[in-house]
Amino acid sequence: MPRKLEITGLGKWFGALEALRGIDMAVERGEFIAVVGPSGCGKSTLLKIFAGLLTKSEGEVSLRGTPIAGPRRDIGVVFQDAVMLPWRTVLDNALLPADVQDLDRATYLPRALALLDLVGLKGFEGKYPFELSGGMQQRVAITRALVHDPAVLLMDEPFGALDAMTREQMNLELQRIWQESRKTVLFITHSIPEAVFLGDRVVVMTPRPGRIAEVIEVDHPRPRALEIMATPEFGRRTTHIRQLLNAGGAID
Repeated sequence: MPRKLEITGLGKWFGALEALRGIDMAVERGEFIAVVGPSGCGKSTLLKIFAGLLTKSEGEVSLRGTPIAGPRRDIGVVFQDAVMLPWRTVLDNALLPADVQDLDRATYLPRALALLDLVGLKGFEGKYPFELSGGMQQRVAITRALVHDPAVLLMDEPFGALDAMTREQMNLELQRIWQESRKTVLFITHSIPEAVFLGDRVVVMTPRPGRIAEVIEVDHPRPRALEIMATPEFGRRTTHIRQLLNAGGAID
């Protein structure tokens, strides 16, 4: 069976600016991959190429053996801003992909309700975005990305705008959702501890043009509690990643 996500020799230019160079990466089915790197190293560019929102300049990008040449129904995306439509309720925002893709709304309604329950928003289906906290809005965004049952979930710093306590809680929630859904996840973050806490592997990128400096295996048992961040092994991993980033001349 083909791997879920695979890139070979990926390069990307924006005019004369080289953003990515020689990226080789494979993400197996059901893996949670976290990506960290300096600001401007091409993390978000990489995710947008995976999502089919940007075209590559060279190399190959595929999902389950087929090239990614544009947005696809089997890929869900969550960005830092939840981007909820203010005139739609929580349930209607969650069902947006079904409406946009002209899918049968009645078919996806039970899944949307089940997902809202999964992310802890049961009872909030009729609320509007202004009635929700930032963390709750991101839960809706995760539901929206999963409602059409994509094979892969791409997340671009989804908790970056949240306060520290809410962010920690969302890390726990995302881990739980991932363990229950078993989706393949590519998660972009500026936070080294967040990457180590969530990831099966952490991909460390260099300054622009972004390349892969090292891939760190994370074998902490799951489910992981926040207390694991205080353990020596966790500290060794985060220190090693920080040293890799410092060696590259920049760190977030």
